[in-house]
Amino acid sequence: MRKLLCLILFAISLSCFGQNTSLGSWNILNLKYNVNDRWSVFGEAQIRSLKFYDNFHYYEYKGGINFKAFENLKFSLGLGSYQTYKEDGNFVKPKANDELRIWPQVMVSSKINGVKIEQRYRTELRFTSNGFRNRFRYRFGLSYPFGKIKNHYKPFQISASNELFFTNREPYFERNRFLIAFNYKPSKNSTLQAGYLYQFDYKINDETGRQFLQIGYFIEFFRSKTANGDIDIDLKDN
Repeated sequence: MRKLLCLILFAISLSCFGQNTSLGSWNILNLKYNVNDRWSVFGEAQIRSLKFYDNFHYYEYKGGINFKAFENLKFSLGLGSYQTYKEDGNFVKPKANDELRIWPQVMVSSKINGVKIEQRYRTELRFTSNGFRNRFRYRFGLSYPFGKIKNHYKPFQISASNELFFTNREPYFERNRFLIAFNYKPSKNSTLQAGYLYQFDYKINDETGRQFLQIGYFIEFFRSKTANGDIDIDLKDN
C-alpha cells in the first residue's frame, strides 16, 4: 500500500502543472485477440470532445498486430484513420486534418517490487491532408496492481504515464501527454478504465486539447481448441 500511495502522490504532483481549462471527454473501446502466446491482433476506436461530452472534434479507428519476442519485449505494427474537426461545435467542417497513419512500435517492460515499468517507442508515418509528416513518440509508464488475487490476477490497478512527441522538423517538440488512471478488471478478459489526461500542445495543427476525463473499455479474447480439435474463441468470465 505504501508503494501505491507514493505512485498516486507522484502522479498528482505532475498533474498540478496543468492549466485550468474545460474538462473534455476521451473515450476508448479496445479489442484484442490472442492467436497464441506470441502473436495477437487488435482493433481500437476513440472519440474525443473538448468539453464534457460536448464539442466533439476528433475520432480515430485503428488496427494492427503484436509480436511478443520475449516476456519483456513486444513489437507492434498499426494502421489507422485519424479525423480532426474544427473547434467550437460537434464535428464542425471543414476538417482540420484528415489522416492515414502507419506506425511501427517497440514496447519494453520490467518489474521492480511489484511495480511494472513500461517504455514505448513509436514511429508514425503520417499521410495528412496537409502533406506527409514523420513523428516520433516516447512514453514512460508505471503501473501497480493491487487487491485480492482472483484466478491468478489482481482486480485493481493504478497507473501513470508521460509521453513526448517529436518531429524531424522545427520546432521538433510537438506535444506532452500525461495520464493517471484507475483500472478495474471484472474478469480476466475485460478491463474498465477511468483516468485524468492532461495534454500540452506546442505549435501543432492536428488534434488539440488540454484536460480530459478518459473512459476506456478493453476486451481480450483467447484462442483455444475444442475437444474435437476445432478452434474456438475462449472468453471466460473468471
